[in-house]
Amino acid sequence: MINKLIKTTLALSLAASVAYGANGARMNEINGDVAKKYEKLLNDTLESKTGFAMSDGNGGINDAYAKRYGNKEDAQYDKDWTKTLDNLGFFGITNDAKLNSILKTSPQIAGFAPFNQLIYKKVGEDKTYIGHLDPATMLDIVGAKDKKAREDFVAMFTSLDKWTQDEFGGTVKTSTFSALPANPMMNFEIAFDRPEDLSEYIGTFQENFEAAFEDKKYIIAGYKDFKETYEDLEMSFEEYDAFFVYSLCHFTFSYNIFNKGRPDTGVFAPCSMYMYVKKDAKTMVVGMPTLANWASIMNIKDTAKLEWIKKIDAEIISIMKSMGAKQI
Repeated sequence: MINKLIKTTLALSLAASVAYGANGARMNEINGDVAKKYEKLLNDTLESKTGFAMSDGNGGINDAYAKRYGNKEDAQYDKDWTKTLDNLGFFGITNDAKLNSILKTSPQIAGFAPFNQLIYKKVGEDKTYIGHLDPATMLDIVGAKDKKAREDFVAMFTSLDKWTQDEFGGTVKTSTFSALPANPMMNFEIAFDRPEDLSEYIGTFQENFEAAFEDKKYIIAGYKDFKETYEDLEMSFEEYDAFFVYSLCHFTFSYNIFNKGRPDTGVFAPCSMYMYVKKDAKTMVVGMPTLANWASIMNIKDTAKLEWIKKIDAEIISIMKSMGAKQI
């Protein structure tokens, strides 16, 4: 009995120690302001040096905050407005060629495809930060188990991180966290009567989806159609009849997180919601990492920010259910 108790205690201790050492965000801390150089090289050398290419670019978000929340003439002016950022940019990137085989076995990885290659600079600090969420943590969030898919996905980042270091230098800093949230993903299924022409159903669904989220003040910050991508690349992707990803942003939520002390959590933004229909299926599968991950992985303790995170998670689930999605 005592030996069993010792073994159990040891197992729990080891599990806790492993969890505590999990990596969060990997950021290069670079002296000076490198925003212009960064955006230029994203277009000039990123793809040729790393295989990654930009799907969506959302730069100068800090300026958009100033125009809305820092403008007394704007209806959404924040009486507590303070400019805290000289730069905040979200650049969604993917390595399409490498993702092809990965998505065939582990489609949920599209919860981070595209993922954000974040850049930010704080006011009054002569440093720029560039980086992304740890790829192994991305895989743990989406629940990807396939060993080869995991190995291939993590391996993609070697060239990306080398490119960042070679081009910008700086000191690499990696945050850690204790554990994932209880529900790291929100997953749905949407059953439908399959028409002869699936594109008609997909087109109508997308129109309704965009309208439903925009009605709740979300911004469609990006869109990627993997079926079209692989047709263009002449790469097989016959396992799916449809496969696309939306990047979602709630502007007021983002302002209250990023401009109020936590621009580093931008590694999660915009949120990627993937949708796919397997070959000949009558069900659309939908998934997205919950915003609860932001709190757990980035160690957010502020009550106001935690309330925002809870609110947005609940609202996204509510919107999807209103569209006939069944949470699973």
